Amino acid sequence: MKNILEVKNLKKSYGKFEAVKGINFSIAEGEIFALIGPNGAGKSTTLKMVATLLQPSGGQITIDDIDAVKYPESARVKVSYLPEEAGAYKRLSGRDYLKFMAGLYTEDSKKQKEYLDRAIDIADLGKKINNKLGTYSKGMTRKVMLARAIMSQPQLAILDEATSGLDVINALEVRNIIKSSAKSGMSVLVSSHNMLEIEYLSDRLAIIDQGKIIETGTVAELKKKHHAENLEMVFLKLRKTK
Repeated sequence: MKNILEVKNLKKSYGKFEAVKGINFSIAEGEIFALIGPNGAGKSTTLKMVATLLQPSGGQITIDDIDAVKYPESARVKVSYLPEEAGAYKRLSGRDYLKFMAGLYTEDSKKQKEYLDRAIDIADLGKKINNKLGTYSKGMTRKVMLARAIMSQPQLAILDEATSGLDVINALEVRNIIKSSAKSGMSVLVSSHNMLEIEYLSDRLAIIDQGKIIETGTVAELKKKHHAENLEMVFLKLRKTK
C-alpha cells in the first residue's frame, strides 16, 4: 500500500532548544496514525510542520510524492489541518460558514456545492445547521470544524486533539466520523492525550517524548511487547526505562 506521508529525520529548533529531534514515521493510504506523548513532547510542532505551517530546521516531509519542505504550496492542497483550538465566525450560521470555507477550497461552483453538501452531512446537525455558530455547544462547533477539515476529502487530514473537551456522546460521534473517512481512503494523522481514544481510533501509533519517537507500532504490538494492559502503562514503562 502506498505511503501518503513519509517523515524522515525531521527536526525543529528554536534557538538552542530542540523541540523535535530527528523523528521518522510514515502513514499509508487510508491509515489512521496517532502521535501521542506528554505536553511539550513535540506533537503539535510536528503536526504543524507536516501541515506546512512551520518550516522544519532539518529533515524531509513527503506528501503523496511531493517534497513538502521544498514545495509547501503544492503539498498543502493535499492536506487539511484542524488545530486543537480552531476558531469560527460566530455571527455566521453553520451552513454559511461551511459554504464560505467551500469557496476557499475551490472556485468550481459544482465542487463547492459537493463540498458543502458533504460537510452538512458530516456535521449532522439537522435544522441547527442554520443557527449561528455563536449559539452552538462545543460539541456542535467541533463537528462543524471537523466537517470543514474533511469536506474536500483531503489525502491527509491532520487532527490535533479532535475531541478535546467533548462529552462522551459527541466524542464518540467525532471518532466515528474519522474512522468512516479513513475507510473511504483518507489518511489521518491524529494527536490526542486520550489513550482510550487512541486505542479505539488508531491503526498504528508513535510515542514521542522530549522531541524523540521512543516507540512505534500497533496498540496490540506495544501492549504485548511491554506486558501492559493499556497504552498508559506502555508509556509509563517506557519513561521509567529512560
